[in-house]
Amino acid sequence: MSLILMTLESGRISEEQIDQMGEAAPEMKVVITQDRQEIESLLEEIEIVVGDLPRDLLPRAKKLRWMQLWGAGADWLMRYPEAQEMDFVLTNASGVHAIPITEHIFAFLFSLGRGFHKAMRAQVEGKWRKPEGDELFELPDKTMVLLGVGAIGQQTARIADALNMRVIGVRRDPSVSAPGVERMVGNDQLLVVLPEADFVVVTVPLTHETERMIGERELRAMKPGAYIVNIGRGKIIDQDALIRALREGWIAGAGLDVTDPEPLPADSPLWAMENVIITAHYSGLTPYYDERALEIFLDNLKRYRAGEEMRNVVDKGLGY
Repeated sequence: MSLILMTLESGRISEEQIDQMGEAAPEMKVVITQDRQEIESLLEEIEIVVGDLPRDLLPRAKKLRWMQLWGAGADWLMRYPEAQEMDFVLTNASGVHAIPITEHIFAFLFSLGRGFHKAMRAQVEGKWRKPEGDELFELPDKTMVLLGVGAIGQQTARIADALNMRVIGVRRDPSVSAPGVERMVGNDQLLVVLPEADFVVVTVPLTHETERMIGERELRAMKPGAYIVNIGRGKIIDQDALIRALREGWIAGAGLDVTDPEPLPADSPLWAMENVIITAHYSGLTPYYDERALEIFLDNLKRYRAGEEMRNVVDKGLGY
């Protein structure tokens, strides 16, 4: 009997949801475990993995035909290029994060715009601090340069457009338009559009192409009054260059949900900067995460069994 291995923590999936999996593929056995020894004993039977599999076990999973990641990121492919040659389809949970991460992005922008980052520090210190009017800003009529226009970027663009912001999208294939994006350019035009940005929002996945996509040259191209928000991966921005940019006033501030490394060391100068808001890589968290990810998997399971094209197929060469 072929086997579906789900490598999620115990209790994340309810009995009712497990039954849904069984009903969708009654001829397959479902095993939920993170125990390496148990996984090794099942390698010859595993046809589908939901979640992840230790990299060193992948070559031994000869029957594996499909792996459904429980998250969107597949940057582990950068460290394991051998997966490109392996005979399995890789899909991810792209789209599951669109609502919470978009809200996180705008939480950064609203907080910076209304000075909440400084107000919270003043609250901890027990100080009554009122900002000057020119310390604050409003979002309408501002320009957002959006790096990455996938599911998260598209949701962000729609909300920005509703707030009467102007959105310039930067994506690998600029011929693909998106609602809310006024102008779409390729990655090679990044330096051209950065000077127009009031906000640079980074949503691209980490790949060989996007690693250090934002460095000193790009930060110096931004306006002194511009802000950068990163919810992608820490390595997309050269963090040493970012620290210099914030210290020396090349840009006005930053909202960072991801850093390099993670956790961010306690002695990082970013912690003490008044123009920086840091969150601990949780922009994608939501009470509805597993429910949405399971819906993607169940839909893909039906497509897989019917021999149809699946959702969110990852190009293992590109890494997304």
